[in-house]
Amino acid sequence: MENSYRFFSNTACKYFPCHEDMKGKDFNCLFCYCPMNSLENCLGEPVYFKNKEGKLMKDCTGCSYPHKPEHYEAIMEFLKKNPPSVKEERR
Repeated sequence: MENSYRFFSNTACKYFPCHEDMKGKDFNCLFCYCPMNSLENCLGEPVYFKNKEGKLMKDCTGCSYPHKPEHYEAIMEFLKKNPPSVKEERR
């Protein structure tokens, strides 16, 4: 796959590929940090667990959904319909 606005692969990254199950495949680094990370429900397959305080946490380390080039359009459509909220930090 060639680099474009939908795809790029950073093979020089020390973490490349960050998902071992995708070794040797077209690996899209465009969404290195998943834009759906802050959303409770997303298109990937995160694992949910409760931390020591009982708060529900989302673990995306086993999800490679945003790194598959064929998922670009689905992610963009999903984000149009479910934009992540921006919370202002107050001190």
